[in-house]
Amino acid sequence: MRLNKLFASMLFVGASFSGNALAETFQPFKVADIQVEGLQRVALGAALLSLPVKVGDTVDQLKLQQAIKSLYASSNFENVEVSRDGDVLVVTVKERPTISAVTFEGNKDIKDEQLQESLDGSGVKVGESLDRTMLTGIEKGLQDFYYGVGKYGAKVEAQIINLPRNRVELKFKFTEGLAAEIRQINIIGNTQFSDAELIGMLELKDYVAWWDLFGERRYQKQKLQADLETIKTYYHNQGYIRFDVTSTQVAMTPDRKGLYITINVNEGEKYKVKEVNLTGDLMGREPLMRAILPIKDGDMYNGSDVTFTEEMYSKYLGRFGYAYPEVKTYPEIDDETKEVTLNINIKPGKRVYVRSINFSGNQVTKDEVLRRELRQMEGAWLNSAQVELSKSNLNRLGYFETVDTETIQVPGTDDLVDVAFKVKEQPSGSFNAGVGYGTESGVSLQLGVQQSNFLGTGNQAGINLNTNKYSKSANLSYTDPYWTKDHVSLGGSVFWSEFDANQANLERYKRNSYGVSLTSGFNLNEYNRINGGIGYRHDGISETSAYEQALRFYNIYRESDDPNASLDFNNFELNLGWYRSTLNRGTFPTDGSSQRLSGKMTVPGSDLQYFKTDFDTNFYFPLTRNHSFVFLTRAHLGYGNGYGKFNDNDQILPFWENYYSGGSSSLRGFKSNSVGPRSFYLYRGSEPCGPDVAGESCSLPGEPNSIQVSSGRSVGANAVATASMELIVPVPFLDEAYTNSVRTSLFVDAGNVWDTEFDYNSYRYLPADEFAKLSDYSDPARIRASWGMSVQWLSPMGPMIFSLAWPIKEYEDDETEIFSFNIGKTF
Repeated sequence: MRLNKLFASMLFVGASFSGNALAETFQPFKVADIQVEGLQRVALGAALLSLPVKVGDTVDQLKLQQAIKSLYASSNFENVEVSRDGDVLVVTVKERPTISAVTFEGNKDIKDEQLQESLDGSGVKVGESLDRTMLTGIEKGLQDFYYGVGKYGAKVEAQIINLPRNRVELKFKFTEGLAAEIRQINIIGNTQFSDAELIGMLELKDYVAWWDLFGERRYQKQKLQADLETIKTYYHNQGYIRFDVTSTQVAMTPDRKGLYITINVNEGEKYKVKEVNLTGDLMGREPLMRAILPIKDGDMYNGSDVTFTEEMYSKYLGRFGYAYPEVKTYPEIDDETKEVTLNINIKPGKRVYVRSINFSGNQVTKDEVLRRELRQMEGAWLNSAQVELSKSNLNRLGYFETVDTETIQVPGTDDLVDVAFKVKEQPSGSFNAGVGYGTESGVSLQLGVQQSNFLGTGNQAGINLNTNKYSKSANLSYTDPYWTKDHVSLGGSVFWSEFDANQANLERYKRNSYGVSLTSGFNLNEYNRINGGIGYRHDGISETSAYEQALRFYNIYRESDDPNASLDFNNFELNLGWYRSTLNRGTFPTDGSSQRLSGKMTVPGSDLQYFKTDFDTNFYFPLTRNHSFVFLTRAHLGYGNGYGKFNDNDQILPFWENYYSGGSSSLRGFKSNSVGPRSFYLYRGSEPCGPDVAGESCSLPGEPNSIQVSSGRSVGANAVATASMELIVPVPFLDEAYTNSVRTSLFVDAGNVWDTEFDYNSYRYLPADEFAKLSDYSDPARIRASWGMSVQWLSPMGPMIFSLAWPIKEYEDDETEIFSFNIGKTF
């Protein structure tokens, strides 16, 4: 029979009180055995370990209280009762229920993932035991969050739904309500700057124009704190070093739907810099550190300049292994002369060395591919410039959406760190051609796979089998960018293709080609690279229309009078190129520039002797610190021509090597390959007519006035010049996680394609109205221009481009295309 049964159902604080209340009736005894009842999930051994009483101990009032507190402290039980049965200590417990599920209802401002992450930090998650005492605090914390964003009518309720086997479902019900709007923002105490000027800097707004679709007057506590710092920084940058925000009031309207914000400021007066002193350990580099000092005696005080100077010196010291320098500015303010002396104290600290460099996030790309791009070496002192350069090199690979670095101090040391690179991979394979649609060109289907990070090795491989209504091709290529450890690359390709220009909106001809090539390259430095190669190419040309530009080529090389006769050419080609890049990323860069100069020519003695040279340049200028707005300029120049003679005729550029323009890759708003000279035919009746050698009359019999010019399709030309200006802007309504894979821009394109070698003047014998149809074709000033917007998305299928463009300068014979969509086009 159990005697002197004691009940203790209390929290830690209550245990002491209950024990004292029972002190008069409790008699100490020696414990012969301990029994624990009510255990389900918790093991008996774990319960006994939490009990500070052992068999053989003598139990008194104090030890009883300690036992109860200890069991509660184990976080396993929500109720504990202790009783005595003879010399047996009986502990009856009720375990905390296990959380079987956590659900949310009614939350819109906070995502489920954010809520669960917050609860995980408090130990409230599926599989853990439920501490009911924590729920009130969690409810209040969530409610305070809603108050912080202006939703003062919000309510949060935690519901516990009991389930079998001592399990519970925890449900959080949210009643968010409407956010209180800012009715008015008042700034009191400002005399140097107007209310409108200061309020215009704030992120919080008390007025939003009707046309501002993204503006809002919603109050957020965090934004208010940031706005106060914005005002303070602005005054400090104008010389008001004594400026201070003396108080802030946020008053709510009686209906709890509106807010009035009042900001009280004390401006003070402007101060100038009397002198700048560099103190501390300057490591013998004071002359250089003073030479690069951006603040001069007599300058108006500027808080941003002070911050910039501190960061600049910290980065400078970081280049020499001082990873944790302390650079602080101590101003001495003279209120009488309104001058401030800046004492910049520099403490380099201890030189730090790199123990190891680690990578994470590279599920596909091998560590060695990343490691060969590093300029910071293990075992060397930590160089912040080399770490940043390593980060830039990884970004420029184009394999990663983001690259982040972190310096981690080795525990127990003050001179060793580990450098961690965390990367987020993105699709590195794409279609080099794909699905296209234009309002004029319709749908085209192609297939081609290019992998720039083949099997995570960093090598480039491509197997392209493309077919559409105007071309068929097969190409096998492979390049090892690190054929040697000195970054000498080696690659090669084998190709075959058939092309029907008539189906590609070009003047009619067919070309069958096949060949092989070998390429190699090496780096001059971190930003410049030289590439070169040699190859063999066979071209078979047939079924060419008898337009004048093609006849000029056929008159040199054909063996019969039939312009439709097939011509075959075997050529050996040399390629040479220079590439420079300071871009911060390989895909969707936002800062830096790139230039590419390339040229190719056939080897003397080949069937055709010609050359082509191209120059491309891109400049990215970030307009904001976070690079959300970027200004881009780019240009392309190209020129080609023949060299040497063939049968006493000057060789010319083959017409299938001509430059074209128009479409999503150059002049948007114009149909693909449509910009530039068009073919033309001369007819007298049904007979073709060509120019006389002397240029005086038509070589066919009849009256010259009866000759007519018939314009055909685009034939391209040997010179091209295009340029673009783009404003890259944030994508509306897009989650921040996708900013590195989706890009929106507003653009203006301009350019032209023209022929510098075809002699249009030899046709001046034509009637004036007919010759007028040709005169513009040789004019490089016949520039087309367009404007519009473009959305680019790096999808798993490859790059996708959507464009809307409208011509702002065009000619009667131009073909326009307002909307275009492509998958697989290279940016």
